[in-house]
Amino acid sequence: MKKAACSVVFRVLLVSGLGIPAIPTSDTQAWAEPTVSQPSGKLKGNILRGREIFNGKGVCYYCHGIDGDIGRPPQLAADTAALIAKLNPPPTDLRNPEVQRLKTDKERSRTIREGHPGTGMFPDTTMTDQDLADTLLYLALIRKDPHPEQ
Repeated sequence: MKKAACSVVFRVLLVSGLGIPAIPTSDTQAWAEPTVSQPSGKLKGNILRGREIFNGKGVCYYCHGIDGDIGRPPQLAADTAALIAKLNPPPTDLRNPEVQRLKTDKERSRTIREGHPGTGMFPDTTMTDQDLADTLLYLALIRKDPHPEQ
């Protein structure tokens, strides 16, 4: 992962996960006004691309595990892994729909775009509507949803 992305994730974990204030730098522009638009429902998701986003630029796998497997954390710097381990509440197991509080793609979209207050889930303002549609379809796959919202 690129140094700038790691830096943003680290600051995000400090700010949202542990309540430690971050020092603003140029790569924190992603924190500017979150985009609140939801996919229009007309976009068709691509599962493989959703997986790439989840395990790549979306950095979802940092907290939720590789391919959403909470028991398979990625190789992270020791200090970043320690911060993630301290998140309270801990990241949700995205493969287990019974423990998920977000039940619709509209709720999931809003949480991805705006973050989830009271948790370590921070806003992702870098995802396009297509990225979001792809990621939502991938999330449906890993939770074995037979009727994903497309």
